[in-house]
Amino acid sequence: MINKLLKELEEILKYNFKNKAFLQKALTHKSFNNDVNNEKLEFLGDRVLGLIISKKLIEIYPNESEGIIDKKFSNLVNKKICSNIGKKINIRKFIFLGPSHKFLERSADRIISDCLEAIIGAIYLDGGIKSAEKFVLSFWKNYLDNSVLPLIDAKTQLQEHSLKVFKVLPKYTFYKKTGPQHKPIFKTDVQIPNSKKVIGIGTSKKNAQQNAANKLLRSLKIL
Repeated sequence: MINKLLKELEEILKYNFKNKAFLQKALTHKSFNNDVNNEKLEFLGDRVLGLIISKKLIEIYPNESEGIIDKKFSNLVNKKICSNIGKKINIRKFIFLGPSHKFLERSADRIISDCLEAIIGAIYLDGGIKSAEKFVLSFWKNYLDNSVLPLIDAKTQLQEHSLKVFKVLPKYTFYKKTGPQHKPIFKTDVQIPNSKKVIGIGTSKKNAQQNAANKLLRSLKIL
């Protein structure tokens, strides 16, 4: 029965273990066996996953700063992503759980996430870093493809810069509204200490402020 279960999971993982004991251990929660369980494999797998994703991000984004890559890394290596991937491959079906944990929904995500990391650790021990890398890059592909961070809007970026350097907020002044009622054009200006006033134009006050902030950031060579 156990061998059949392991074989089924290997097909989903697209990896055949030379030593099946690694996979069985990766699936064993401490509630099932307090002495032989997946805790150390989860610890190892977490580190292997971090190494693989770090290396891949540096390859994909060679010109990005360390800070940006670190944010991308945090979005890719966390319990939520591991849990999502684990659910996608229905890993819960294969986990060996003790009676006390079988129906605890509140801990299900953590158990699934830890198990997936344990599987990564098991693959690493069984087949080396290349096998682990192949597995991770396959199952994290969509997340890596969508790892572009949402850009901070210009108004927020200008505010952060002004507060950091001058300890004051940018000063926006409504300039004027022109154009027909159904298609108005708004003008506003913005200024921070030691800068000239810059005028922004937009189809709303908000857009005009964003435009003004963008222009000022560019004039300060921040964008």
